[in-house]
Amino acid sequence: MSYYTHTVNPIGNFIEKEYGHNFEYSLNDDAANTLESNLDGGFKVGELVTFAAFNKYPHKVWIGNTINDQGYRYAKVMKTVAYVVVDEDEYGQDVVEKWSIKNNKEYMV
Repeated sequence: MSYYTHTVNPIGNFIEKEYGHNFEYSLNDDAANTLESNLDGGFKVGELVTFAAFNKYPHKVWIGNTINDQGYRYAKVMKTVAYVVVDEDEYGQDVVEKWSIKNNKEYMV
């Protein structure tokens, strides 16, 4: 049986303990894309803040679909826990959920 995923360049997967859902994750390459696109013109102030946020959340946890949704949430995936950015508050601060996870397996890439 074949397996289809909409995850871009997955590096691992885990099972979220509370509901038992399986999630794949990849490296957060948005920072690299921002850096490459600004090498000729330098950074703007807002982009420096964004670049720092990418360092804080080095992963993308892939959820939902990529047609009607962004398809991923920024996260920091560790061995038994994942910190997932789920929203932004009225002050622009990240709203982060702490997910207990199990069976975190990194793919042999």
